[in-house]
Amino acid sequence: MQQLHGNPAFRLAAHTGSARGVSRGLSFGGLRTDRWTVSHLVFAAAMGALGVAATFDAWQDIAHLFWKEPEYSHIVLAPVVAIWMIFVRRLRIRHCRPVGTGIGFLIAVFGWAVSSFGFYRGYQTLWHGGAVLVVLGCILAVLGKHALFRFFPAVAVLVFMIPVPPNYRLEIAGPLQRWTAQISQSILEAFNVPVERSGSKLSINGVDVNIIEACNGLRMVFPLILISYAFSFGLPLRNSVRFLVLLASPLSAIFCNVLRILPTVWIYGYWSQDANVSRRAGDIFHNYSNWVMLPISFLILLGIIKMLRWAMVPVMKYTLAS
Repeated sequence: MQQLHGNPAFRLAAHTGSARGVSRGLSFGGLRTDRWTVSHLVFAAAMGALGVAATFDAWQDIAHLFWKEPEYSHIVLAPVVAIWMIFVRRLRIRHCRPVGTGIGFLIAVFGWAVSSFGFYRGYQTLWHGGAVLVVLGCILAVLGKHALFRFFPAVAVLVFMIPVPPNYRLEIAGPLQRWTAQISQSILEAFNVPVERSGSKLSINGVDVNIIEACNGLRMVFPLILISYAFSFGLPLRNSVRFLVLLASPLSAIFCNVLRILPTVWIYGYWSQDANVSRRAGDIFHNYSNWVMLPISFLILLGIIKMLRWAMVPVMKYTLAS
């Protein structure tokens, strides 16, 4: 044994082996090509931040719209739903490898071209959408194609981070407001509450309540679509059931708006003999009831699915043994 330790060849091999061990320890956190590691996630986050910095003006404009315009308040829900989509599919991470990273560079270059075209031609949607593609491409340039295809629902939901132009939003808001006013009038009259309607305006006890004020355009529609999306792709539902839930989300938005408008209109008209007091109470209820409708809509969807499963209607992809 002493002869082995004293052998120069043995000392050289031991020194080389220790050097290799040190080099492994000093490597980039153990970057591997057979699976994702923590280093890949860190580098992906750094690349995403670099993409935000490269398109900072577009992201600053998106943040400004979210902060100043209540109609764009749903933008903050999009990354939350994306994280939820990743969490429910977290078991797929063990099968993901950082391969096909070239697709990320292609998406980033394409997004940069789209964003530049939208900026110089005055297309706000293209400007913002290109910025989202640049950040997505930078992340995929580290994680690879598995992040795109195996977590596609989380990627697709990022489209809701693109603000809808005001003209398109108003075209959709008009019919929704009229339908909501008609349904609210019918329900109030069914409970013997005297009410008059003119377009999207309701008059109750001499007080005019505009549905634009109570419904506020599409402020509830896009958040409820996001909730329906998170519900549909967060459970192992059949694809047909998922598409039905998404298609029914505008109807769900009208239903939730009616639930919110009925007590709001009553508060405006009958809360107090002082019109100013009733107006303030109605405003408070309207502001706080907006976000309360989101968990209510989720519970309604969950109840519908449970009722269908109780009726033995096949809604899940997999039939579990009871």
